[in-house]
Amino acid sequence: MNLNLNVRRLGQSATLAINERCAQLRREGHEIYRFGLGQSPFPVPDCVVQELRSHAHEKDYLAVKGLRELRDAVADFHRRRDGIDCDGDDVMVGPGSKELMFILQLVYYGELVIPTPSWVSYAPQAHIIGRTIHWVQTRFEDSWRITPAQLEALCEADPKRPRLLILNYPDNPSGESYESDELKALAKVARRYKVLILSDEIYGEVHHRGQHVSMARYYPEGTIVSSGLSKWCGAGGWRLGTFTFPRALHWLLDAMAVVASETYTSTSAPIQYAAVRAFEGGLEIERYLSQSRRILRTLGKALYQRIDKSGARIARPRGGFYLFPDLTPFAESLRERGIQTSRQLCERLLEETGVAMLPGSDFGRPDDEFTTRMAFVDFDGARALVAAEEVPADARLDQAFLTTHCGRVLKGVDLFCEWLGTP
Repeated sequence: MNLNLNVRRLGQSATLAINERCAQLRREGHEIYRFGLGQSPFPVPDCVVQELRSHAHEKDYLAVKGLRELRDAVADFHRRRDGIDCDGDDVMVGPGSKELMFILQLVYYGELVIPTPSWVSYAPQAHIIGRTIHWVQTRFEDSWRITPAQLEALCEADPKRPRLLILNYPDNPSGESYESDELKALAKVARRYKVLILSDEIYGEVHHRGQHVSMARYYPEGTIVSSGLSKWCGAGGWRLGTFTFPRALHWLLDAMAVVASETYTSTSAPIQYAAVRAFEGGLEIERYLSQSRRILRTLGKALYQRIDKSGARIARPRGGFYLFPDLTPFAESLRERGIQTSRQLCERLLEETGVAMLPGSDFGRPDDEFTTRMAFVDFDGARALVAAEEVPADARLDQAFLTTHCGRVLKGVDLFCEWLGTP
């Protein structure tokens, strides 16, 4: 069989592969604690589900760039939430932000700049297309965030080169985010060198304190904002993503629409009609988001404290549902157990404890660096939301709440910490 070399050297997406492996192991009767696939544990809000039911009959092809009502709703969402000056003409809708990212890389000719650790699919998409990738190695000491000095050093070496920087925050895999002053400093460098930024803000609405700030506030002329339904609306399988462009980059939007017209044609009509309700917001959506953040904030803090106490290096998550432990303090003992890479570490952990997580090497980190990513989503989000509603808003969700509703996650982290201390 003849395959394009760019595809031949890739495997299946790491997050999807670990999810399928966990499902197989469970079918075989093994007790598995899933920390691999980062799928929201929460259900789609009822009001959005009702809209999908009401529009199930919609069967016509919609406009390539998306349903006009939805594009307007997305623009209003970003104006309301992020303070971005945009309208429906600036928005493109696709079957998941992942597909839109792929098409953007296809039509844009610049070098791809990826801070690492990074989401698992940015680089493989670039490999498929044949784009040049420049990795920026971030540090634990900087909370895994790219610094303005790093971006400056990269651009200064070749100031005329067109570049596309992917900025993802709250971050997958670390759960970290950026403060306003950090975004302002990065924007200053990007503006000086005309760096295009794809700001992947898919986790923005699940910032644990509801304090997400969009990069487009500080670099509006050069930032494309990526969002969608998967992470904050619990609708990963619905496959709907959005890009919001500055007006100066409509030529990119139009080029992407040309590719879309010859590939996926348009996004599912019933899903787009339902998505209008999600982006419109309202009291039910706000309550849903408030309780989701509350649960993730409480659980993330508890897991962070347990792992930090074990002796691992770990940044406290500020959004989303991820942790990125750095097990460098255990390097010597791990090597004595015959573990030389993060991949071997995760294999042994799964075999010996049933705890399934992903190696740092899947996120662009060096093979011999003992980092891993944990998605703390192995709990019944629907039940947790109902239970959280019964706890007064000014009261803390306590240990009993976590034990009752997030017990598998706590147990998995306890097994992980115990395994680290095994001689």
